[in-house]
Parts: sequence; C-alpha cells; structure tokens
Amino acid sequence: MTHPIAQRTTSEWQQLDAAHHIHPFSDMGALNRLGSRVITRAQGVYLWDSDGNKIIDGMAGLWCVNVGYGRQELADAAYRQMLELPYYNTFFKTTHPPIIELSKLLSEIAPPGFEHFFYCNSGSEGNDTTLRVVYQYWAAMGKPGKKYVISRKNGYHGSTMAGATLGGMDYMHEQMPSKVEHIVHINQPYWFGEGGTLTPEAFGRQCAAELEQKILELGADNVAAFIGEPFQGAGGVIFPPESYWPEIQRICRQYDVLLCADEVIGGFGRTGEWFAHQHFGFEPDTMTLAKGLTSGYIPMGAVAIHKRIAQPLIDCGDFNHGLTYSGHPVAAAVAMANLRILRDGGVVAQVKTDTGPYFQQSLRQALADNPLVGEIAGQGLVAGMQLTADKASRKRFANGGEIGLKCRDYCFKNNLIMRATGDRMLLSPPLVMTRSEIDELVDKAKHCLALTAKDLGMM
Repeated sequence: MTHPIAQRTTSEWQQLDAAHHIHPFSDMGALNRLGSRVITRAQGVYLWDSDGNKIIDGMAGLWCVNVGYGRQELADAAYRQMLELPYYNTFFKTTHPPIIELSKLLSEIAPPGFEHFFYCNSGSEGNDTTLRVVYQYWAAMGKPGKKYVISRKNGYHGSTMAGATLGGMDYMHEQMPSKVEHIVHINQPYWFGEGGTLTPEAFGRQCAAELEQKILELGADNVAAFIGEPFQGAGGVIFPPESYWPEIQRICRQYDVLLCADEVIGGFGRTGEWFAHQHFGFEPDTMTLAKGLTSGYIPMGAVAIHKRIAQPLIDCGDFNHGLTYSGHPVAAAVAMANLRILRDGGVVAQVKTDTGPYFQQSLRQALADNPLVGEIAGQGLVAGMQLTADKASRKRFANGGEIGLKCRDYCFKNNLIMRATGDRMLLSPPLVMTRSEIDELVDKAKHCLALTAKDLGMM
C-alpha cells in the first residue's frame, strides 16, 4: 500500500512549504529563505526530521502532547469512532454518546462543582466562549450592565479577535485595528522583571491590588469578570508570588466579579495537579480547557462551568453560541482515551510525586553555576528560565529577545526543542517523560545555555 503522503527530499518539501504554506507567528520571508525544519515522525518524547535527526521535544509539541507521541490507544479510539459515527452536530436538540461520556468523565476529574462543559475546537475559541458565558450569566442574574472583563498585560488567551484582545500582548494588538469592546488590562505579576525592590510577597499583593483599583475605577456594577492564566505560559512561564492568587480571589468575591481561569496550558497535569489553579490554591468560576484535553492528537477545547454559574445559564433560555464541531464525536473519543491514560495510567500522579520534583531539582542543580540564568520558575513538568546580565541585581539585557533567539538557535542545532519567549527560555515536555529522558533533556538544556553564555563572554 502506497503511503498517502508523497516521499520527497527535504529541499523539495521546503520549496513546496515556501510556495504554499503561511506559518503562524512567523516572518515568512525570513523563514522561506532559511527553510523550515520538516518533522516526519514522532514516538514517545522524540521527533525525527526529514534529514533523520532525532530531537527531544522539550515543549510537548505546543504545550499539549501530555501522553507523548505514538499512543496506539488514541489512534484506535479515533478509528473506531470514525467508523461508527464520524460526525454529527450537537445543535437541534441532538447529542451523541461520546460527548455525553466525555462530559461525565470530565466532571469526575474536575474539582467539585464543575459539572457542565461547553465544547469548541481550541483554547482561543474557548476564551471567546468564556466571554459569552460571562455575559449571559450576568444577563440571567438581572445585571446586564456588568460588561467589563479585566485581563493582564503579557497574558495570552489565543489568536481570535476576542482571545487576542483579552491577551495583553502589544505586538498582537498592532495587527488588530478593531478590538472587542469592554476589555481592559492590569499589570502582570512578574516579580523578576518588574518587582523592583519589593519582596515577592509584597509585589504579589501590589499586583493584586491593581485589580481592586481597576474595579473601583470602572465601578463594580460594570465589571463582569477577571480572567488569567494560573501561570503565564506564552508570556514566559511566569509564576506569580504566593501572595497573588489568594488576594485576587478575595477581591473578585468582594466585588461580585467572576473569576475565570485559563487552564489551556496548565490543565491536565502540567504542574502535577490536574489543573494549575489547584497548585495556586484558588477556586475559579470557569476554566478554559484545550491542549492536554486530547494531548494534541485532535483539535478540541472546552469551557468548564461551575454549577453556581451553569444553573442560571440553563434556566434563562437560549444560549446563542456554537460551532459546527462543538462536541465532535471523534475528538470526544480521543479525549476520553487520553484522560484515562492520564488518570488510570497514573501519569498525573507520577508528575506530582516523582518526575515533576525530579525535573525541577535536576534543572536547578544543572544551571546553578550558569551566570546567564537568573531565575528558574516552575512546578511539575514546566519551567521558565530567565536570561539575565547579572543575577544578583536582576539586571536584564537590553536586547534580551535577541539573546533568547540565539539560545534557541543553539537548541535547534543540538536537537532540543526549547522555546524562547523574549528573554526567557521555556520547557514543558510530555508528562510521560522518564527520569533518564529528563536527564537527557536537562543535559542538552545545560549545554545550550552554556554555549549561549560563552557566546556572550560570560563563561
């Protein structure tokens, strides 16, 4: 049987890619001149490119391949479902067994109170949905004037118009002359870069106080929700001080503002807890889910809605929102197979008790003597490493983004996927990574960061 994808040389694929494919978040002119790396297969925590290079994936694809590559269980689930019911919608008073069973399973995995789920195709669509849920809830509660949603600078909530407006990244806003109304931003809880002389605890309280100030400025009767990632993912794996989230929750409850957790990256075991907000000790009203929901094997997103929010929605009439593929049966079947591996296979528990602590300790020990690494933030199998000109004073490079890309290039050449976000290097490997594979990952990261430091004359 002939393989459905033609076999070509790397150069041929690169030429076709340049001729026809526009990449996300890319300078296409520069990329086409360089030529894309062509990934042809994957297994476990490794990728292979079209030149035969074996690459260790320190980013689990795009934060999502939690159970690793090549899982037969997920392929089988998709195949069986495609034969039985490849597609049907959930509009028009209709449902199907895969989405019913997935919803039941999610209600068992999610924290108490999360019993209702709305499905979409991605985290971006999930955050659009969250806005609809928030506005519909307040309308149902007889408070339609509560329209403002407060988000954070350097947060990331997706690439749709609503998601990109929620995210406080200026370079994305520059490409959006039209933005969603009633979304405002406060500062991020980034102590290393913005904490000045304050202790982390004092800085965390100060950042949280900005939420209260913004609510009072807008008027509590006009503020619908605050949304935030428990830890900032694409913003640089920024973990807020411990004082931050408890104070954010207190303020939201005091002023009757919904608290929405974007769990697209943190959900499904990344920190060693099922959901990252559990690590930080707060209780949201909604959770945006995607990525680890299917381990990236097939697109799917969802919004988990606490019963205190869901019941008014259910009782208030039509919820005029939906997508052709909301609750897709094949995606639901894959999600169930994936979640059973994470739960029944003990993957999330292993990250919490074994591989997560081992990864954090190993990374910190390996990079302790590197003068370029000023901070390592993280928990479980996620970490952000701050590149700095001087550790003691927390002095950052004026051209930190260029240095991050320089380090990423060294990783590229040494067959390691490690992401650069400005002046922070990020790791978020598959949750099934073993101790020996963690050793390999950490050794490669140490080597590439040392090459970068030497390039800068720091070692």
